[in-house]
Amino acid sequence: MTIDERLLRVVDKMTRARKTTRSAFIRDALEAEIRRQRISEGEIRHAEGYTRKPVAPGEFDIWLSEQDWGKS
Repeated sequence: MTIDERLLRVVDKMTRARKTTRSAFIRDALEAEIRRQRISEGEIRHAEGYTRKPVAPGEFDIWLSEQDWGKS
């Protein structure tokens, strides 16, 4: 893997601050980005689903009495 010098300096600075290794830092960064991408893709699919099948008026009215917004 090739990493430009500027980015590598930043990574090395952060690994020292976190008392970890370069490999562990990069591994964690890759895993975090993969998680973010999967979440983003899931949100897109969720929105597309509601575009294809919008909520019908009154569809969730039965749940209105179950909502608790923390007001006493």
